[in-house]
Amino acid sequence: MDLTKEFPRSPHEKMLGMVSLARVIDKARASNEGTLGEYDYDCPHDKPVLELLNVDGATFAKKVAELKTDQAIGDWIKRDTAYARKSPQEIAAFNENRESWRPQPGSPGAGFFEKLREQVAPGRTDVKTWFDVLDLDEKRPVAHAHA
Repeated sequence: MDLTKEFPRSPHEKMLGMVSLARVIDKARASNEGTLGEYDYDCPHDKPVLELLNVDGATFAKKVAELKTDQAIGDWIKRDTAYARKSPQEIAAFNENRESWRPQPGSPGAGFFEKLREQVAPGRTDVKTWFDVLDLDEKRPVAHAHA
């Protein structure tokens, strides 16, 4: 995957019922191929997915390179990672937590978030989460929040 020419999948997209997993796979592929561009792999967005699976970034990237397809990677995740021990409720809680991920007010990340949000969606103060800012930055639509 060449992230200098295309975007990774949306963080909202689910694979095996998990948000962000497909995106982390895309970024691991690009990392393996040296085509990450402006993206980072094994970053604060990726780490919660890897932690839930109980796999480090290097091991995950190696398996992505070895197994190649989403199907084979998904089979490995279901069989050989901590995913197999997670209940549907744990996956749902993970998804809810990740989809509401936002910068801490006053943190360096909050300043970066606000600057990026204003750059990719001027005036969209209704956009509060990292997932929505990432989608807007990657030209995917984000519904306006109701006041």
